[in-house]
Amino acid sequence: IVHLCLRKADQKLVILKQIPVEQMSKDERLAAQNECQVLKLLSHPNVIEYYENFLEDKALMIAMEYAPGGTLAEFIHKRCNSLLDEDTILHFFVQILLALHHVHTKQILHRDLKTQNILLDKHRMIVKIGDFGISKILSSKSKAYTVVGTPCYISPELCEGKPYNQKSDIWALGCVLYELASLKRAFEAANLPALVLKIMSGTFAPISDRYSPDLRQLILSMLNLDPSKRPQLNEIMAQAICIRPLLNLYTDVGSVKMRRQVTLPPQPEKPLAPVPTVTHSRTGGRTNSARSRGVRCGSAKTGIPPPLSSIYTWGSGITTPLRLPMLNTEVVQVSAGRTQKAGVTKSGRLILWEAPPVGAAGGASLPGATEQLQPQFVSRFLEGQSGVTIKHVSCGDLFTACLTDRGIIMTFGSGSNGCLGHGNFTDVSQPKIVEALLGYEMVQVACGASHVLAVSNEREVFAWGRGDNGRLGLGTLECHNCPQQVTVPPEHEAQRVICGIDSSMVLTVKNQILACGSNRCNKLGLDRISSAEEPSPEHQVEEATVLVCAQSAPLNQEPIVCADIGTAHSAAVTASGHCYTFGSNQHGQLGTNSCRNSRVPHLVVGLETMKVTVVACGDAFTVAIGADGEVCTWGKGARGRLGRKDEETGVPRPVQLEETHPYLVTSVACCHGNTLLAVKPVVEESPSQ
Repeated sequence: IVHLCLRKADQKLVILKQIPVEQMSKDERLAAQNECQVLKLLSHPNVIEYYENFLEDKALMIAMEYAPGGTLAEFIHKRCNSLLDEDTILHFFVQILLALHHVHTKQILHRDLKTQNILLDKHRMIVKIGDFGISKILSSKSKAYTVVGTPCYISPELCEGKPYNQKSDIWALGCVLYELASLKRAFEAANLPALVLKIMSGTFAPISDRYSPDLRQLILSMLNLDPSKRPQLNEIMAQAICIRPLLNLYTDVGSVKMRRQVTLPPQPEKPLAPVPTVTHSRTGGRTNSARSRGVRCGSAKTGIPPPLSSIYTWGSGITTPLRLPMLNTEVVQVSAGRTQKAGVTKSGRLILWEAPPVGAAGGASLPGATEQLQPQFVSRFLEGQSGVTIKHVSCGDLFTACLTDRGIIMTFGSGSNGCLGHGNFTDVSQPKIVEALLGYEMVQVACGASHVLAVSNEREVFAWGRGDNGRLGLGTLECHNCPQQVTVPPEHEAQRVICGIDSSMVLTVKNQILACGSNRCNKLGLDRISSAEEPSPEHQVEEATVLVCAQSAPLNQEPIVCADIGTAHSAAVTASGHCYTFGSNQHGQLGTNSCRNSRVPHLVVGLETMKVTVVACGDAFTVAIGADGEVCTWGKGARGRLGRKDEETGVPRPVQLEETHPYLVTSVACCHGNTLLAVKPVVEESPSQ
């Protein structure tokens, strides 16, 4: 669907091409992604200009230049068999020629050049080619192999299934030139087999004798059945018939037409007729407006049911769980970054919690204050989400990634290190589609401090952002600002991705751990350990630049259903509900009374009576969630990391939440020294429901 819109910023008319991604196949989404990529590469006065793209009402919207003169096909149809002058034909043709030359210099094939995709300005003098949905960007290969395009303009080599290159666009250009000269298509037939037969034989009616032999010969050369005998674009531009129109184009386009003034003989003066009085109505003062004042909500019910969900946070000076404010909505998943606190509601909206700056009303107390006040957080829904359903969110340091129900990833925030995946390092304030992944249906995304991993429904893994320590799993330490596919060992299939400060994990379909990045203190379990003994130096791994299997027992023996990575330690939960920790134990974050550093993963003591379902790791502490809603923390206790006022402890202890009803924990996230926790009440359904 195409919409004509007025851009508020400059009052300019633009075209919005609406592509309903939720109804599209993978190939169709690839075509939409391809059109955005191609249009970004092109900048030419005879190519439709690309402005931007965004997601609106579950559709990809591509904003581009508006050409008010309609298509060249419409222009030809309105001629009603009245042939064009040769000068007019060449005027249009050389503009298309220059545009196609610009496209080819960018190593792009148009692959669907036709009069319906060639647009005119309001004076019908300037042409612009558009619709790059199935264009092909050529890389190392010089030929493309997929058969696409409009049948009437398809070249003979496509009909034979042979590879083709720019010469197929030359064939389509010849068809357009023929159509300009004859006002009908070169190849038409009642059905596809007959059309293919005509194209393969190169049979078409000759153009009118009113046109020069040079024009007829140019058409014949471009419609040669042998691609190698068709002229190159620069050879066409060098032909004598094209030189004058090309020169005229550069000298005449944009010139102001002058009209010769004709002096008429003086006429006798006539008396002026009386001007009738016209009453002009003015809409001033007060008017009836469609805008109305806010309407008060209905009166509260006498019985107050428990909230659909509650969100708690602690850390960064908040020593006990603080309930965050929000509307009565159910939050199904939360994520925390260095400064961000975000959640996804059951209805698919993204909710954010923000605290006022220091010194502001309700903000944290100033240095020297006698009392430390709790920060007063404010909740808000992310704006600009009309019609978009969010199902997952992940926060990094100063940036956020969210996943829609249609498998599209959008990112916003700081663009440093290329974390947004937009092909640049620019900050973005509103969620913007990661275009490179439009051709894939993504199912999960995870953000580290400065890098991102994502997995598709076909088990493909993509990574971008900072590459130090090999955290992207690409075999290098390079930074990437655009998603790159990560090689997964062939015997494994990715199911879930986890990102830490400087490392990454992949949980496989068979509940095994793959990891890459920094293995400091064996926090990824990559050391070769078969028993409880410390590994020898030759069996210790400091970092891995590609995804490799965890080698430390029992991580390589037990099925792992959940894992998380902290700054210098990690934790994993087995299918039987046991929690193992590994890495640094400097602050007791491994859950042992001993503070000795061991590279051997071990079972957390003190959780024997609890079946662990989820675990989360902060900078120097760990949070474990039980199947019955228990919340336990251990490790460094400074600045409220453990959600209680006592000192740090290496033994798991419960965190008390201010809940009046039985509850279950639906989601937990830790980042640096903060924890974000979502719970919902366990309410018995009435028999009538």
